[in-house]
Amino acid sequence: MLALLAAILFGVSTPLVQRFGVGIGAFGTAALLYAGAAIAGALLRQPVGIEARLRQADTGRLVAIAAFGAVIGPVALAWGLQHTSGTSASLMLTLEALFTAVLARLFYREMLGGRIWTAMLLLLAGGVMLVLDQSRGGEAKMWGLFAVLLATAAWGVDSTLSRALAERDPGQVVLAKAVLGAVATTLLAIVFEEPMPTVGNALALLIVGATGYGVSLRFYLLAQRAFGAARTGSVFAFAPFIGAALAVALGDRSASGMMAAGSLLMLAGVLLHLAESHGHDHAHGAIEHEHAHRHDDSHHDHAHVPMPEGDHSHVHRHAPTRHTHPHVPDVHHVHRH
Repeated sequence: MLALLAAILFGVSTPLVQRFGVGIGAFGTAALLYAGAAIAGALLRQPVGIEARLRQADTGRLVAIAAFGAVIGPVALAWGLQHTSGTSASLMLTLEALFTAVLARLFYREMLGGRIWTAMLLLLAGGVMLVLDQSRGGEAKMWGLFAVLLATAAWGVDSTLSRALAERDPGQVVLAKAVLGAVATTLLAIVFEEPMPTVGNALALLIVGATGYGVSLRFYLLAQRAFGAARTGSVFAFAPFIGAALAVALGDRSASGMMAAGSLLMLAGVLLHLAESHGHDHAHGAIEHEHAHRHDDSHHDHAHVPMPEGDHSHVHRHAPTRHTHPHVPDVHHVHRH
C-alpha cells in the first residue's frame, strides 16, 4: 500500500508538471519541485527514538542520490515533457522498474527469477513500442521521449542507492536530498538565465513537488524497507499508467494504436512481476543495526525494560537463526541465491 500510494502521488504529478512547467526552463522546474519536496521532508521528520538518524557517513551517498534523483532525473523529465506527449512520457516512466530491478540484482543480489526477467522483457518491449510511436511524430518528439528515458535511468540509480538508506528516517532523507537538489538546480537556472515563473505556476509546482516528490518519496523509502528495491519498483511502476490516464483526462489526444499496444505490454510486465513469490529455507547471520521496528514481527525478539509499544528505534542485535517462510529482500533478507 505504501508503494502504491507513492505511485499514485508521483503518477499524478507528471502531467501536472507538463501543464504548470510551460514557459519555465527545465532547471527552474526541477528547483521548484524539490523546494516543495524539501518543505514536505521538513514537516515529515520523526522524533528521535522513533526513526534512525542520518549519519555523517551517509553524506557521499546522499550527494549521489541528489545528483541522480533531484538534478538529472527531474531536469531530463521537465525537458522531455516540453518536447513529447504527456501520455507517452508518463508510460515511458514505467521503465524505471526495469532499471531498478537490474541494478538491485547487481548491487544487492536481490533474487530475480524467470518470471521477473520475463516481466522486464515485456517492459522493454513496451518502451520500444513507445519510441517507435513517437518517432512518427518527428525527431523532436522522439528526442523528448529519450530525455524521459534518461530520467527513468537516473531515478533507477537513485532508487538503488536509496535502498541503503531505507533504515534511516525517510523524512530526513527526503529533506537532505531535496535541499541539495533544489540548491543545485536553482544555481543552474540562474547560470543559464532561465525565465522566471509566474506566481501561480510557482505555487502549483511547489505543491506538486511536496506531494509527488516529497510525500511520495517518503512512502517509497518506507516500502523499500519492507519490500526491497526491485519489488517496490514494480508496484511503483503503476505510476505511469495513472499519469497517462490523467494526461488523457486533461486533454492529451496523442494516443495511438501503437502506444496502446506498448502500454499493454508494460502493464503485463508489471502484473507478472507482482505475481512473483519467493520462499525457501534460509539462514540469518548475526547482525547489529539501527532502524525503526516493532516487537510483533518474527525478527525482533530482544528484551526491553519496560517493553515499548509500537515503532521505536535503537541499535539492536540479531542472533543467528535459520527458518523457512516466504520473504522479500527487505532489510533482514538480503542474502545470496
